[in-house]
Amino acid sequence: MACHDLPMICVDAQGLGASRPNRPLFTDVSLTVSTGDRLAVVGINGCGKSTLLRALAGVEEPESGVVRFGRGARIGYLPQDPTVPAGTVRDVAGGAVRDVAGAAVRDVAGSAGAVHDAGGHWRTEAVLDRLDMGELLDADTVTLSGGQRKRVALARLLAGEYDLLVLDEPTNHLDLDAIAFLEGWLADFPGGLVLVTHDRHVLDRVTTQVLELDRGRAYLHVPRGEHAGSGYAAYLAGRIEREERASVAEDVRRNLARTELAWLRRGAPARTSKPKARIASATAIVEGRAQGAARSGALDLAALGTTRLGSKVVELHDVTFAWPETEAAGAPSPLVRHLDHVIEPGDRLGVVGSNGAGKTTLLELIADRLQPTSGRIERGSTLRIGYYDQHGVELDTTMRVRDAVAGPGNAPTHQHAALMERFWFDADAQWAQIGTLSGGERRRLQLLLVLADQPNVLLLDEPTNDLDLDTLRALEDFLEGWAGAMVVVSHDRTFLDRTVTEVLALDGRGGAALVRGGYAGWIAARAAGGAGGRVAATPSAAVGGRLPATPHPASKPVERAAGGRSPSTMRRMLSAAEREVAAAAAERDRLGGLLASGVTDHGELARLGHALADVEQRLATAEEHWLTLAAEAEASGLAT
Repeated sequence: MACHDLPMICVDAQGLGASRPNRPLFTDVSLTVSTGDRLAVVGINGCGKSTLLRALAGVEEPESGVVRFGRGARIGYLPQDPTVPAGTVRDVAGGAVRDVAGAAVRDVAGSAGAVHDAGGHWRTEAVLDRLDMGELLDADTVTLSGGQRKRVALARLLAGEYDLLVLDEPTNHLDLDAIAFLEGWLADFPGGLVLVTHDRHVLDRVTTQVLELDRGRAYLHVPRGEHAGSGYAAYLAGRIEREERASVAEDVRRNLARTELAWLRRGAPARTSKPKARIASATAIVEGRAQGAARSGALDLAALGTTRLGSKVVELHDVTFAWPETEAAGAPSPLVRHLDHVIEPGDRLGVVGSNGAGKTTLLELIADRLQPTSGRIERGSTLRIGYYDQHGVELDTTMRVRDAVAGPGNAPTHQHAALMERFWFDADAQWAQIGTLSGGERRRLQLLLVLADQPNVLLLDEPTNDLDLDTLRALEDFLEGWAGAMVVVSHDRTFLDRTVTEVLALDGRGGAALVRGGYAGWIAARAAGGAGGRVAATPSAAVGGRLPATPHPASKPVERAAGGRSPSTMRRMLSAAEREVAAAAAERDRLGGLLASGVTDHGELARLGHALADVEQRLATAEEHWLTLAAEAEASGLAT
């Protein structure tokens, strides 16, 4: 990064606008980004986020408005799907190969100088290693997957020297370790940053301002007061405030409408003398509605339902999988080795591990898209799998959205239209060709098609990629009360935290360890596994270390536990109890910190004291409940 003592203006945009056939994406967007600024752009899929980023990076002219760039400003841009030229990973990421489409410098002011200094090879290799590309330094980029190519393009930016980075979904295709590295790197980056991401941890830690695009309008959220330092918190607070203002405005409008409507209905003789302007005003009030309300996250998924699931779901018995041996590669190394695992009704299983550890392969085995090298997989007779994979179903880009939802040979009905409306495809979008949709809109359409089939088992492979924040929150709410079983592969920490109750950690060598307590339990177990980051096979699931360790085998017995509870029910109850203990302990610590912070107001001290006493009782009750469940589990043999 080119360092400056004073902030340097990198880009200044005035009056930007863009549209899609039949509707605007955004209008009159004005902003200035300098070194040190941290701006996130958020909004539902299809609102124009990527279009705006391309204009700010100087790779695409806006339809209206003007973009000016700071003199000498060096801008690096990462699109959602970058292309890279042929060459070794080391050379392309290190800048020896020029013209990396979408990830090369935009030397918009014509300044001279290299982006990568001559001695920066060590830095490039270090960044590639942290992005899980260290073993592919000499690989030709033409042999890489799309996700690997994106990591190469991202490494090129991080290893270079830029005044402004414009990044579109940079966490896609990164594992949890790589995301943690990227988050820390961006937090320390002294240049300017414009970012589109669905990762709420990154948004909260890295951004200081949020530009929200909502139905053609732009709202800038700047932290203040209790939200100082977090652009994401300011954005959430701003949405709430806007919704409250809109609610008040709607109440006023309705009262005015009732008054004006009564006035209009006072009879023909009186109405003939009424001014035309007053009549027009009254009509506008009656027919209008309050403007400016934030779009709620209530994507309507609950009405989709699910089919009945029997007692048997999927059982993996001594399953091993390795890709077929090739002459060049020699003996294959199993991605899955002697895995025994039973998925039961209601299970919420997360699958984690480094890139290439076999997470997607495991889902493909469960979905019957791949066959095990050895061992067997049994599936229940009522099984109806909905597989939301990384690439989604194959969609004909020339087909209209409404025809894809109706299905081959079917005419779209009112029910199909209502379903599309529930997924935020309005009348115009329903008639749009799939090829004109944004990447995120296509993902939302794929989600619609998967859920509309009413599966009872969901396999979700990186479901958060390219989905907007509102869709993610709605999907999390839907899954929380969903009756079926679910297996999730995801790098999204917030999504995992909300949706899974146990984690199957793959070590990349064919081994797996099952950890209770969801994502938080896995993090605690991973920390206990030592500097190598390997998950302990018998970890404590408690986040704060308050609960005694309870070994938990990766192979789950099929028989029921004592007292009639199935093993999966027992595990879910334990996981729920562990989360309650962790939540109560966190609240106790928060209140204790407030009391220790020097509060002098007697009323506030009394309130905090009462709240602390209540949460201490809640914690004691939660711990007692957990101990009772743990004893029951141990007696039934689940913990041996």
